[in-house]
Amino acid sequence: MRVLEKCGFRIIRQGKHLTLSNGTIMVQVPRHTSINAFTMGHIAQTAGLTPERFRELL
Repeated sequence: MRVLEKCGFRIIRQGKHLTLSNGTIMVQVPRHTSINAFTMGHIAQTAGLTPERFRELL
């Protein structure tokens, strides 16, 4: 969540998943306490971030 917010994404909908948007791209993030690496990689890819850039923003 923090990484996406740093990239300009804002929450537009809440439920079992959070839906974030930066105006052009929509990303859904599950509301679990822990998210596995594959899901995190998919979220980063959907948001247009490389794995290296994602790690820098952590």
